[in-house]
Amino acid sequence: TSLVVGSLVWVEDPDDAWIDGEVVEVKGEDIKVLCTSGKTVVVKASNVYPQDAEAPPCGVDDMTKLAYLHEPGVLQNLRSRYDMNEIYTYTGNILIAVNPFRRLPHLYDSHMMAQYKGAAFGELSPHPFAVADAAYRLMMNEGISQSILVSGESGAGKTESTKLLMRYLAYMGGRAAAEGRTVEQQVLESNPVLEAFGNAKTVRNNNSR
Repeated sequence: TSLVVGSLVWVEDPDDAWIDGEVVEVKGEDIKVLCTSGKTVVVKASNVYPQDAEAPPCGVDDMTKLAYLHEPGVLQNLRSRYDMNEIYTYTGNILIAVNPFRRLPHLYDSHMMAQYKGAAFGELSPHPFAVADAAYRLMMNEGISQSILVSGESGAGKTESTKLLMRYLAYMGGRAAAEGRTVEQQVLESNPVLEAFGNAKTVRNNNSR
């Protein structure tokens, strides 16, 4: 994207990672930007990213709707949604989860599972139940094995996300009790055993066994 005076851009910031501003001068590869923080910086054009001026202040639930899918645009969208207590966001069929660092039980009760049961992917707000339901429907309708990849750094919440996916699949697979325990209980009880393989203590997460 060609940069001209008046262009809205993102520039790197040592304190906030990225900060938005407006181009006030262009001299070859050097771009002078007046940041919304009030300071003026001069950076190389290669280090400047265009800002989506039409992006809603509350963010979008699917980031494929963004004009620019670059790092500052993605982080700003996730931050905008996080500020509204929206911790889940799609990028196509990929679900991004931001750790809320607090419990949100209303997002995961049986009423919520019933809402996502059979709903078209993307019809409701982004949620792990939507991902699990889509995989379950494909498996049942097309008879093809499905995989759900849960990825993230240590302490990001992979285990909790996996528990939610397993809980929903157990919910869809039946709740008949066997030896006094439902299918859901049996599946969730197996999680600590599965988690014990391959775990290692890190500076962020002491879950080694």
